[in-house]
This record gives sequence, C-alpha cells and structure tokens, in this order.
Amino acid sequence: MVVSTKGRYALRVMVDLAEHRADGYVPLKEIAERQEISEKYLESILKVLVQQGYLVGLRGKGGGYQLCRAPEQYTVGSILRLTEGSLAPVACLENPVNACPRMASCRTLPMWQKLDKLMQEFFDGITLADLMASGQPGNDYVI
Repeated sequence: MVVSTKGRYALRVMVDLAEHRADGYVPLKEIAERQEISEKYLESILKVLVQQGYLVGLRGKGGGYQLCRAPEQYTVGSILRLTEGSLAPVACLENPVNACPRMASCRTLPMWQKLDKLMQEFFDGITLADLMASGQPGNDYVI
C-alpha cells in the first residue's frame, strides 16, 4: 500500500488544525505556509474534508477552517479511507461486490485478510491527539 500525497497532506492539515484549535478559524494561507503545500492543492483537500464533515469552513474576514470535533475523535484510518478510498493491501479486498472468482480456492486470501485487518486496526488506533503528542515514548509515527 502506498499512501498518496493527498492522504499524507490531509493528515498533516488535520494535525495542523488540531494544534491550532485555540486560534479559531485558521486561514488556508496560514495552513499552506506552515505545511508547505500549494494553496490550490490544499483547497481540493480541504473541500473533501469539509464535505465529509471533518472540518467546517467560514468565508470572509476572520474565516478559515477548523475541526468539527475534538482531535481524539478523528482516527488516522478514517482520514486515510476518506482521502485514499481504500486501505486494502490487494484489489480483491477493496470491493466485495466484485469479488475475485478465485476467492473460494485462493491460498493467499487468508494472509491478505489478516494484513488488511492489522492495517485497519493500526490506523484506527491512532488519533490526531496521538499525532499531536509526538515526542512521547511510543508516539514516533512518521507521515
């Protein structure tokens, strides 16, 4: 699995907004500067996060973006699934509707299912609050 720039940037933006919650609405320009992401690309990421209820945006003077919930309520897994679509390690686990015709006899399927479960549990076990607490033992995640 390779996480795209969209997924990585979405995580960086969400952590940035979590760290600046006390500032109220944070202007797009400030986020872009801190995260070294072009404003145009950042707009496309923020649009998805707003549409899905992860952020709220306010236009005009004093406007910007802020989290809708506490950092503890956002998991890395939910953000990556939103931006990446699927975290499945193989295509046959991405869409159960179009299941592989060989699934019933596939010797490797159980292995892929275990990996998928481990990845889901791993990413769902990390919150924005955890990422904000970097520097503490055990919280050395690299994005």
